Order: sequence, then C-alpha cells, then structure tokens
Amino acid sequence: MTTRWLTPEEQRAWRAYIASSLLLEDAIDRQLQQDAGMPHLYYSILSVLSESPEQRLRMTDLAERLKITRSRLTYAVTRLEKDGMLRREACRYDKRGSIAALTDAGFAVLERAAPGHVETVRSFVFDRLSEEQVAQLEEISAAIAQGLQEDGTRPTSDDVPWRRRSSTACS
Repeated sequence: MTTRWLTPEEQRAWRAYIASSLLLEDAIDRQLQQDAGMPHLYYSILSVLSESPEQRLRMTDLAERLKITRSRLTYAVTRLEKDGMLRREACRYDKRGSIAALTDAGFAVLERAAPGHVETVRSFVFDRLSEEQVAQLEEISAAIAQGLQEDGTRPTSDDVPWRRRSSTACS
C-alpha cells in the first residue's frame, strides 16, 4: 500500500486545525476552571443533562452525545456526583444501566458558568468568523464527525468511543 502523503495545502490546513483546537480547548478549560472550578468536560455533562427531558439521561446515551468513552464518563460522573451536581439513578428498563440526573445544585453551577463560557466561545470563535465561515465550519465539522461515526455500514463496537470497552489490562 502506498502512503498518501498530505499535500502542502492539506498539511497547512491540518496543522492550523490542530493548533486551533488545542488552543481553544485550553482557553475554554481555563475559563471554566476560573469561573466554575471545573473542566470543560464536566461543564459539557451538566449542559447536556440540562437540555435533556427531565434533566436526565442514560449513561450510555450521555457518553454518545459527548462522544467519549463510557469509562471516562463514569469517572467524571463520579466526581460530579461527589460534588452534588448530579446523581445516579437505577434505570427502570435495564437493570444493568443507570441514569445521570442533574441536581438543583448542578443546574445552579451551570447557570453561573454559562455566561462566561458563551462569551469565551463567542470571542474566540464566532466573533472571528463571517456568517459564511460559520456555515462552512458547521458543514466541515459535521462531515468529519459523520465520517468518523460511520463507514457506510454500521459501526462496529470499537468504531466510536462510547461503544468501546475499557481495557482490562491495568497495572
């Protein structure tokens, strides 16, 4: 098999994407740590739950929406539960499953952190783009995400993070 090296244009685009995504994630994490004492992932968990019916979701559905592994979600939920921002409930339909439910305290933290978070996203992303570029950003991001979630058939269990099993080989 022959390696399909990136063209100079592709290489510049790739490096610009990597730089922007790392710098943006760092800026968002710093703002949320300062304003709410939590990383972006924790804020995202609270945000997704706040937008869900009855402010609760099955853990597997939450992992899928966040595009993360179940083990990473479990770790974050355990911390948020310890801090009183959410609670876990048994799933009525599946004895093996559990539900993450946003608490009033978690919603209050989210309400306090949201204005600063939105301002950070707006100032570092949307204030720098034209309307056309915003539409292009959505289109490009959706195409990449779709391609990573499907290969033209059904994804296998290891194709997406929320379906992966944790490694049992731990030291």
